[in-house]
Amino acid sequence: MGKRAGGLCTKLVLCVGLVVLLSCSVAFGAEDGTGDKLASSSDVFFILIGAVMILAMHGGFAFLEVGSVRKKNQVNALNKIICEWSFSTLIYFLIGYPIARGVTFLVPIAQMGENGFEYVKFFLLLGFAACIPAIISGGVAERAKFWTNALAGGIFVGLVYPLIEGATWGNFNTFLGAESGWLATTFGAPFHDFAGSVVVHATGGWLALPAILLLGPRLKRYEENAIKVSSIPFLALGSWALIVGWFGFNVMSAGSLEAISGLVAINSLMAMAGGTIAALFVSRNDAGFVHNGALAGLVAICAGSDLYHPIAALVVGAIAGALFVFLFNTETEKWKIDDVLGVWPLHGVCGAWGGIAAGIFGLEALGGKGGVCFFSQLLVTSAIVIVALAASTVVYGLFKVTVGIRLDPHEEMIGADLAVHQIEACPEEAF
Repeated sequence: MGKRAGGLCTKLVLCVGLVVLLSCSVAFGAEDGTGDKLASSSDVFFILIGAVMILAMHGGFAFLEVGSVRKKNQVNALNKIICEWSFSTLIYFLIGYPIARGVTFLVPIAQMGENGFEYVKFFLLLGFAACIPAIISGGVAERAKFWTNALAGGIFVGLVYPLIEGATWGNFNTFLGAESGWLATTFGAPFHDFAGSVVVHATGGWLALPAILLLGPRLKRYEENAIKVSSIPFLALGSWALIVGWFGFNVMSAGSLEAISGLVAINSLMAMAGGTIAALFVSRNDAGFVHNGALAGLVAICAGSDLYHPIAALVVGAIAGALFVFLFNTETEKWKIDDVLGVWPLHGVCGAWGGIAAGIFGLEALGGKGGVCFFSQLLVTSAIVIVALAASTVVYGLFKVTVGIRLDPHEEMIGADLAVHQIEACPEEAF
């Protein structure tokens, strides 16, 4: 025991010494400019870690879908997520990011600043943009054509999402997001969405809904009601990967090491716990709902995670968890909308709830930081929902009447793994 304590003390002393040395290097370096270089490098490293954590989240998207679909569509789920990430990288690099941020990368690297900050900033924001096709993928699983759906995702990442991002966070946000913009001067505060409840999640969820409706339910989905998830362990793995990565998604939205906030981290944690516990009770301990309830809480907390008191974050997350369970059951069983992963209630509705909740629980009267307005949040959230619905209806509607958006019945019956990728998830079992 003594040796362990001694070893722990030694490590603690070394850590403290390292912090002191870093602090001294910044202080002494301020005179010769090295302090500025260190600060710039630190920001690059900070954003890079966030970008990598969001990249890992997309593995979570993949395994959440793998566990939720039947075995004959697991390869398809894995391929869709990594291919959509790759397609999104190229499209957002060349088209989407320049629209949203007014920055083009088709210039010499000397013009992009020191330490490659603009490049890692793109990497981080790519993770947000690539969430759009990843969200849609879960709703249209098991019956959507691979290439048609990929093309639709490319249009959303290259045009629709960048316009929403640019109007709220980016290159032309003065109207909605600036302190002196029209929204702020009219209602008292600009639109606030710290980490994307509305800009990312609601956009993805409401883009998915028309696609799900136009595709229709899977074969025999409501004839026999025999379609079950394939693997709760894979589903849970996907949920946990998303949960861990979400702290990069939210905390690194600060944009720099100097602006980092521990409040964002604790509020994300509280919302995740609230969503989990609410889903646990409302669903009567259903494993799928419990793991998705955590995600519902995290979706909802993104917008106001930098504003709330932690108790308010718990409430916001709990409401989101309960909303998800109720609306998923209503959507799939009562309305007969075959949303495989429940992306409309999870991302669409809980994302919209998060945007509106920021205008309620972010107020100083409820323990928040203030600087928000309910009407600003409601107006912009509603506008983004309408834009997403209209864009998806046009894109998927045109594809449906031209090239088609659904696998033919035989392909759907044998599964997308064999029909599209010519291999099963577990080839040895076929023998």
